[in-house]
Amino acid sequence: MTLIARTRARGVETLSLDSPHNRNALSAALVGELADALTDAGKDPGVRAIVLTHTGNTFSAGADLKDPPPPEALVALLRQIIELPKPVVARVTGHVRAGGLGLLAACDIAAAATDATFAFTEVRIGVAPAVISLPLLPRTNPRALARHYLTGERFDAAQAQATGLLTICADDVDTALDPILEGLRRSAPDALAETKRLLTARVLEAFDRDAADLTALSARLFSSPQAREGMTAFLERRDPAWVV
Repeated sequence: MTLIARTRARGVETLSLDSPHNRNALSAALVGELADALTDAGKDPGVRAIVLTHTGNTFSAGADLKDPPPPEALVALLRQIIELPKPVVARVTGHVRAGGLGLLAACDIAAAATDATFAFTEVRIGVAPAVISLPLLPRTNPRALARHYLTGERFDAAQAQATGLLTICADDVDTALDPILEGLRRSAPDALAETKRLLTARVLEAFDRDAADLTALSARLFSSPQAREGMTAFLERRDPAWVV
């Protein structure tokens, strides 16, 4: 079963996360297939830019708790998006949770519908947003992000834009993206690649400095007793034991 749908229009390759049965959760299979699709688009001279979007009402629910990718694979995927020599634009018309927010942060431009919702739910299942911090921390408002990280609260698209997670939010996300995609189509490929390199230099510094430590932290937390309790509680649709 294909987990990534591919279409193309006037040099813009659209990659859609297409696993609605589990709300586009980041399984090992989906992460691997998305990486392959990005590699193909990055090498194709007919592709000027990439739109990363989704089927169903959820962009991504975060890591697939039944088939999670190794932390190293998620790090590699996030870095691949950042290092790709072509702009990657996120298009969101639904909900984004946990690891899905790492995908948003890795993209060069992120647009969402005004009724989209967002949440860093990691703390509520006994883990931390470790690996996804690599693209998130350099690109977001630290004070705003602290509340979202620490509480796991749901927040709306306007708050996501104020935090720095989104470039733009609008009632009609496709209309909002039209001038952005037209601008990318009018831009020289080599110039786009070098301009993206300027914009991502500090993000890649975070990967070089912190990736190994955050990968180890993620692995340690996911194997902890609290994570086991949190994930079990989530799957059983009950509060974990630590809730007071």
